[in-house]
Amino acid sequence: MSAQPTLVFLHGFAESREIWTDFTRDFPSSYRILALDLLGHGAQTHAIADYSMEAQAAYVQAELEAAGVEQAVFIGHSMGGYVALAFAEKYPKQVLGLCLFHSSAQADTEEKKANRDKNASFVERHGVTKFMDSFIRPLLAPANRDQMPEQLAFLEGIGKATPPATIQGGLRAMRDRQDRTQVLREAKFPVLFIIGKEDLAVPLANALEQVALPATSTALFLADVGHLGYMERPTETRRAILDFAAAIFENPTT
Repeated sequence: MSAQPTLVFLHGFAESREIWTDFTRDFPSSYRILALDLLGHGAQTHAIADYSMEAQAAYVQAELEAAGVEQAVFIGHSMGGYVALAFAEKYPKQVLGLCLFHSSAQADTEEKKANRDKNASFVERHGVTKFMDSFIRPLLAPANRDQMPEQLAFLEGIGKATPPATIQGGLRAMRDRQDRTQVLREAKFPVLFIIGKEDLAVPLANALEQVALPATSTALFLADVGHLGYMERPTETRRAILDFAAAIFENPTT
């Protein structure tokens, strides 16, 4: 089993492990970085029967076991955070720390569930490419939407390469996921929240409701940032995660 300090990065919906390549490039070599493609995404595009957060968490556990990782700090962006919470609920002793990177432990509201259904129907009628043409841009803060053409094209490319079944399955799995605020309340591990003040997917008010739930938590609030802080503010978000990880691995608890 690996005793090397390990950071597990879980990407969001219609993303892939590639989003973490530049972000983690200059991380200290003392850390083992595991960036996984979640089921149906990236290289994991074989037929998937179950896109639920529980199934994704079981897949993550299998990948960690195969890699010889017993404990790690988890960083989950958006849907990756939902998966990390499901993982923490089932395998709490394996979680040394959790970063919810523009993510939430709350279930979808009825309005958001309806929007998931509308998006799934849109993909069925018009395809993934047309969906992605309008899906990614609003995730950026307004100030960044015309300033990051390369990053936007990068994410749209990943999204357009994602199979329609994954897009539809992922939307419905996020719609149906359960509330996991209790996981935060019961967490024996520290939690880092990275919050974009202009995040339309995880509104600031919803994030504020959650930051005080864990016994130990830290929050980074970012102005002029939407849902993609790893691209909108890479320096600050990278530093927050490294500081979070350093505090955990330098001061381990038993």
